[in-house]
Amino acid sequence: MDVLYLLIPLSVVLVFVILLGLWWAIDRGQFEDIEAEGERILREP
Repeated sequence: MDVLYLLIPLSVVLVFVILLGLWWAIDRGQFEDIEAEGERILREP
């Protein structure tokens, strides 16, 4: 039971870190044009 006092706050912190990373990626434009990057790789020699 004592381990839950450690695991629950750690999991909440992990969720906030993941959400912060997702927000950072969206804010920096990482998901703006996903298809173009795949097409660029196929077209370059």
